[in-house]
Amino acid sequence: MTSRTADAAVRAAAQQTFRDHLDHLSSGRIEEWVELFTEDGVLEFPYGPAGFPPSVTGKAELLAYMQNFPRHFDVEFTGPRFHETLDPALVVAEFSSVGTAISTGRPYHQRYISVVETRDGRISRYVDFWNPLVAAESLGEDTQGVYTTFRADVP
Repeated sequence: MTSRTADAAVRAAAQQTFRDHLDHLSSGRIEEWVELFTEDGVLEFPYGPAGFPPSVTGKAELLAYMQNFPRHFDVEFTGPRFHETLDPALVVAEFSSVGTAISTGRPYHQRYISVVETRDGRISRYVDFWNPLVAAESLGEDTQGVYTTFRADVP
């Protein structure tokens, strides 16, 4: 297998993992979503609001953080657009969400940019660039309320 062929296979696997990530979140399959990560996988939020964790690490933390997502949002992630990188295991993607906040019925239409590092077809680092103000407006809360929505100890 040539280097170019090997790179293409790694890139295709990384992009498929990203598509699976979107599919699992859209359908509320959080446990399957967690399995897309390496054991030490990290999810980072560089633009999270005050009080929001800057990151969550490891499968247990990822599950605790995301398990409430389908209780609060009914979304479909659409239109992933991939930007080719020199590193075939690195995914840079733009995409959108179309949906509603379940508690308010308000629209949740978000635009994202994600930078995702993969290792052996699994996500090792996911940097999630999203606008917490869009989520707060959808939930009818301030930005602190957005974090409370995701916390595992809140029903």
